[in-house]
Amino acid sequence: MSESASKVSPLHEKHVALGAKMADFSGWQMPIEYATGGVAEHHTVRNNVGLFDVSHLGNALVTGEGAKDFLNTCLANDLDRIEPGRAQYTLCLDEDGGVVDDLIAYLRSDDEVFLIPNAANNATVVQMLQDAAPEHITVENIHEDYAILAIQGPRSDEVLQAMDLPTGHDYMSFVDTRWNGRPVSVCRTGYTGERGYELVCDVADASDLWDALVEEMARHDGTPCGLAARDTLRTEMGYALHGNELSREITPVMARTGWAVGWKKESFWGKEALSAQREAKESRLSNGLLVTGRGIPRPGCTVHDADGTEIGVVTSGTFSPTLKQGIALALLDRGVEEGQAVTIDVRGRKVEAEVKKPPFVQGGASS
Repeated sequence: MSESASKVSPLHEKHVALGAKMADFSGWQMPIEYATGGVAEHHTVRNNVGLFDVSHLGNALVTGEGAKDFLNTCLANDLDRIEPGRAQYTLCLDEDGGVVDDLIAYLRSDDEVFLIPNAANNATVVQMLQDAAPEHITVENIHEDYAILAIQGPRSDEVLQAMDLPTGHDYMSFVDTRWNGRPVSVCRTGYTGERGYELVCDVADASDLWDALVEEMARHDGTPCGLAARDTLRTEMGYALHGNELSREITPVMARTGWAVGWKKESFWGKEALSAQREAKESRLSNGLLVTGRGIPRPGCTVHDADGTEIGVVTSGTFSPTLKQGIALALLDRGVEEGQAVTIDVRGRKVEAEVKKPPFVQGGASS
């Protein structure tokens, strides 16, 4: 099946049976919300535990002597900062410093690194790495070989412990283990801001693992959750989304994800251009906006200062179920200050807001 073809998760029939509202997401039919609704699912994750199918996410495997060192010359973050058994958020940049994709790297050894790119960019990232790899390094596109289930929320440990799966390891670390005799990787990562884990298993094992998680979650006031809740949760945390806060036009400097760049490394793709932008200090920067008036900002809405001068544009905007008000992430001119009053043009109507540094809601992801 080609990367551009319409695809479904290995759990597609499970979602349909649960009455999920399905929609296209990066070329995949994925659950947006279940009968419970996105707002209820959002609160479930903040207060108890929720389960997301994120099997649309990409998968790639880089192996061979010195695989880690090879990747370190390509991807922006510094893999020398972590040890085997740790995962790292990193960025694949183009020569202009733009973001081709943001991804997670699982460091298994110096000679094996498992990558999780975004669904829409998996083939591009793999091709770029294959084109750059020396003969002794193998880069495999294994996008449809694995399923990824994200169990998120303060009660996620209770669920996994009841299933005899490992918990309690450090944030951004993983354990390769077995469940019912089948391999599964349990990583302390997620995209909701709450304490949680992402489970990577073979596609053939996804159905049984999903059923067991759903059954156990019900004992802990948990439910399956769709990607609508995942988006409101990540926006409350101020997490960047590729295609919104990160793109070939929006660099890590602009998105304030420079913490995921190994600036001291000798080289990585896009380093020269990105370093020049960082030094120039002229580009717009990502900021949070807390709506104080009535309205919900959406991507593309322009932002204006008190004089009516346009100073930026919204990259992500939504209604915060936790705060019960609109929130947004926006690229704004340099010089804006925390608490500064602005207006957002929402369909021709001026909506009052103030600049606020994310997160809008404090989660427990790293606790």
